[in-house]
Amino acid sequence: MAKTKELSKDTRNKIVDLHQVGKTESAIGKQLGLKKSTVGAIIRKWKTYKTTDNLPRSGAPRKISPRGVKMITRTVSKNPRTTRGDLVNDLQRAGTKVTKPTISNTLRRQGLKSCSDRRVPLLKAVHVQARLKFAREHLDDPDEDWENVIWSDETKIELFGKNSTRRVWRTKNTIPTVKHGGGNIMLWGCFSAKGPGRLICVKERMNGAMYREILSENLLPSASALKMKRGWVFQHDNNPKHTARATKEWLRKKHFKVLEWPSQSPDLNPIENL
Repeated sequence: MAKTKELSKDTRNKIVDLHQVGKTESAIGKQLGLKKSTVGAIIRKWKTYKTTDNLPRSGAPRKISPRGVKMITRTVSKNPRTTRGDLVNDLQRAGTKVTKPTISNTLRRQGLKSCSDRRVPLLKAVHVQARLKFAREHLDDPDEDWENVIWSDETKIELFGKNSTRRVWRTKNTIPTVKHGGGNIMLWGCFSAKGPGRLICVKERMNGAMYREILSENLLPSASALKMKRGWVFQHDNNPKHTARATKEWLRKKHFKVLEWPSQSPDLNPIENL
């Protein structure tokens, strides 16, 4: 059955006013365009409770006691990867039988929801200080300086399926990760504020020599196609292939300006969004 629209407070008060001046329920209904039963219900509520306001509804009792709510909230706070099945079993051992949707609804009322875990770099104190130093040094750089940077990175593309994810209960939650290799396709790419540069498929395991070859064949053509200004700056992270002595020497001989980059800072590189 479809839900009926609730009468406004003014309409309910008008029903009472008309009733008090002696009009019948039928007459009030005809005047206001309402059913006689609706008018009667409003008048009976007013006679019983002396108000036409909505009264508190009791609703169905909670299946999980306040103590049970505290228990499962404490459990997922300590271990956000706890599953609904785990919580169902915990409550059953405590004498409360509930379903998984009940667990979800209860935790949602506590401000917790099930999300895919977010991965962030594993930062040591030295990484934190390096990132802070980088931010302070570039805090007042004008937009023109950033528009003159070519950003680059390698990325792994999964051909089939996707990287495994886990669900966590959280208001805000992250888990630390470390870098690892592997994958079906490895790509190298670059871009600037003026647009994307070349995108290269790396068909073999990349080493320092291959990385320098990629830069030699693709970085300068990308800068030319993007019409970068004189003195443009190249950015890459601190991957060992990038920081190898031979690579640094090659960059120096080619007169490339390289942006000093703090370790473990992929989130500072706008190419991650691309």
